[in-house]
Amino acid sequence: MAQLPLGIRFITSFSRDQWYRAFIFSLTFFLYASFHLSRKPISIVKGELHKHCAASHEVQLSSYKEYAAQIQPVKKLSNISRCGWEPFDKNNYKQLLGALDYSFLCAYAVGMYLSGIIGERLPIRYYLTVGMLASGLFTAMFGLGYFYNIHNLWFYIMAQIANGLVQTTGWPSVVTCIGNWFGKGRRGLIMGIWNSHTSVGNILGSLIAAYWVSTCWGLSFVMPGVIIAVMGIVCFLFLIEHPKDISCSCTPSSSSKTFLNGESRFRVQMPALNSKENSKTQVPEMQHLLIDSENCSVSLDSSTVVTGEGRHGTSAISFLGALRIPGVIEFSLCLLFAKLVSYTFLFWLPLYITNVEHLDAKRAGDLSTLFDVGGIFGGILAGLISDRLEKRASTCGMMLLLAAPTLYMFSAVSKMGLEATVVMLLISGALVNGPYALITTAVSADLGTHKSLKGNARALSTVTAIIDGTGSVGAALGPLLAGLISPSGWNNVFYMLMVADACALLFLLRLIQKELRCNTDHTLFKEH
Repeated sequence: MAQLPLGIRFITSFSRDQWYRAFIFSLTFFLYASFHLSRKPISIVKGELHKHCAASHEVQLSSYKEYAAQIQPVKKLSNISRCGWEPFDKNNYKQLLGALDYSFLCAYAVGMYLSGIIGERLPIRYYLTVGMLASGLFTAMFGLGYFYNIHNLWFYIMAQIANGLVQTTGWPSVVTCIGNWFGKGRRGLIMGIWNSHTSVGNILGSLIAAYWVSTCWGLSFVMPGVIIAVMGIVCFLFLIEHPKDISCSCTPSSSSKTFLNGESRFRVQMPALNSKENSKTQVPEMQHLLIDSENCSVSLDSSTVVTGEGRHGTSAISFLGALRIPGVIEFSLCLLFAKLVSYTFLFWLPLYITNVEHLDAKRAGDLSTLFDVGGIFGGILAGLISDRLEKRASTCGMMLLLAAPTLYMFSAVSKMGLEATVVMLLISGALVNGPYALITTAVSADLGTHKSLKGNARALSTVTAIIDGTGSVGAALGPLLAGLISPSGWNNVFYMLMVADACALLFLLRLIQKELRCNTDHTLFKEH
């Protein structure tokens, strides 16, 4: 018998269940990457919506503010001024652009709390598909303002509000789907790799939007809108909500599991291990983060399950009940300030590069992708460190502590040349996005497995919605504050970001102290 080709041997070396899990991992990765891809164009197009007037008049002045006081923009018949696209061609363009960001992010923050409630009552595949198709429509709607020569500010604000609301369908859906296939307690490294979809989407969105920004900025929105709509169709055709749907075996990561599907709930209970084996096989996430208020150890009752009696057979955890889980409030408030910093960079970095490096909108958009490249490595590094140290809060605190002085260095060094900007973009991206990625993935999974939940499979979605919804409030405030502060100087924006990083660290101090104390107690116990 002839030996099988190497490729076939590689394929057959994995089980059917492993291939399906790899497929769902990849599919949800690209589905949510398309959400971020469609959010990025607005930050790239800002440099085109308002152009530097001095460039078109070939006047060299120390600042635009000084020059704008000397001239009045001359409007063409097409209603496009020499300073950009009306109404963003005025001196208050930063406030107007900030209003666009705030409209989207405020709607997103409000919608996130509602999205979990609605999503629990609908099949994941249908809910996510409709959300992606609607996101494609409203993303393209913003770009249609270019082709139809629309200069009404409220048209663009309403497009942003509508897009912000429908985009909330993404995160709860993909997290629930991943939870169904991989369980709740996944290691930081795996979750760090999966969460890099945020940075991958930002990079692709920047490159796609930058390709058309200087020639036809309307396509910078229309093409990402088409892409997310097509991915919505892919979701409808290929997303498998639950391993039960194709008779895949359950994830062998705990002795008892409850799974959530779009319309039904069922129970799988494996033979209980004795207490000694249970303590050895318990996943690390359950051992090091979820610290009981009285002790430094957490023991989950492996025999506790949720009975399957249909979709509503088990009541979901209440909002106040989720808040009482140790760590939820602290990490939620920490994420509020961490996301404030991250989204300020997401929406304002290309315009900052345009102003400081004097690059056109396309080159500034391309250069801004380095921040997201650093974010990929930051998320993976945060997962690795937290797995190694078995301390989620301490890992976040360490990166936040380093991020504040790094932001100050970035504001100073970026004015020294392009090479220095490249290096600082990579470092800043890693330190800013590392804690953000860790909290939204591995930490949420840890908190969703607390012993007080008693196997409630809906807890992970509820906890995730609370943490990410609170973080989205910061995401809405950051770009708005940047728009209000930037006219007084970009340095003040960076001071605001450093204060936000310090506040994020402040809310983690109690958890960091508890982790260090428990580590000391554990060391003393081993010595005795």
